[in-house]
Amino acid sequence: MGSERALLVAAGGGIGDTLLAGVVARALRTRFAAVDMVVLPAHADLAARIPSVETVIRFGTPLRARYAAAVVTWATFATALLPWRARIPERVGQARRMYSALFTAKVVVRSELGDRTTHWTEILLDYARAAGCDLSDAQPEFALRDDDRAAAATLLQVHDLDGPFYLLHPTRGLSARRSRWPKEGFVTLARRLVARDDVSVLVTGAPEDAEIALAIADAAGPRVTSIAGATSIGGFGALAARARAVIAMDSGPMHVAAAVGAPTVGLFALQSDEPDRWAPRGRRVAVVRPSYPCPPAHRKENCPDFACVRELDQAGILAALDGLLVPTAER
Repeated sequence: MGSERALLVAAGGGIGDTLLAGVVARALRTRFAAVDMVVLPAHADLAARIPSVETVIRFGTPLRARYAAAVVTWATFATALLPWRARIPERVGQARRMYSALFTAKVVVRSELGDRTTHWTEILLDYARAAGCDLSDAQPEFALRDDDRAAAATLLQVHDLDGPFYLLHPTRGLSARRSRWPKEGFVTLARRLVARDDVSVLVTGAPEDAEIALAIADAAGPRVTSIAGATSIGGFGALAARARAVIAMDSGPMHVAAAVGAPTVGLFALQSDEPDRWAPRGRRVAVVRPSYPCPPAHRKENCPDFACVRELDQAGILAALDGLLVPTAER
């Protein structure tokens, strides 16, 4: 490892994109003494928990350090300009774009070549490889802090919850058109989990998901509680680490849960979803693949009713969960 510093620019997408980009920071550390990371301001709290990142820089804040290399994993004209304006000599970024001339090394994203199955962390590592760095594994990392654990303990105490519990994350962030996001499937699932496994269920989400989470909890009945909007991303991670398991729609929190080592079931409902690419990566993870016959034109951005979410594959979810909860000696 040298003494130079590298810059990772991952200012775009959702929190899951930022977390997965952390594998690039870890790869860069095989060559560079330190890696700083530029992220969207709303993602700074998450990026601060990526162990390979030394300094988190909010996008729009001037760069203070000198860098030998920069890798831009979420490229726009603005993010491509950042290392060019900073006169960073080695600049890695996406090929086949109007701004690609700003990079000294250009990476063709595998999906543009027809690859629909390689996991996104491996695709991201192509950027690190262009800078002479690589990893033998592409496991995202999320380091819990003492205050995260304390916040999780306090929340459980507030809700008088001292026994086993599941976390249920029913939304997908940008793709969840909240006014028409179905709740019935999650209500049924929460009831079945309580009755079958004699555990409580905490329904999670961002503050803007609170109405959905509360409606699910109210309809599901006793031992199902909404905590949407009540945790930071670190607090969510600490709760996930304590949970018996996490069941989550394809989302950033799904990736966080897997990264902290929680048994995590990722739900991919739409036929247009790509579970091979976006599956949670962790020690104990499972995926429930699409089963509802969505029309070919339906995508998460334009689906009119999310019928596949209303008709969740309950049996498939429970089977995936049971597979994760089998004691290690019995596997």
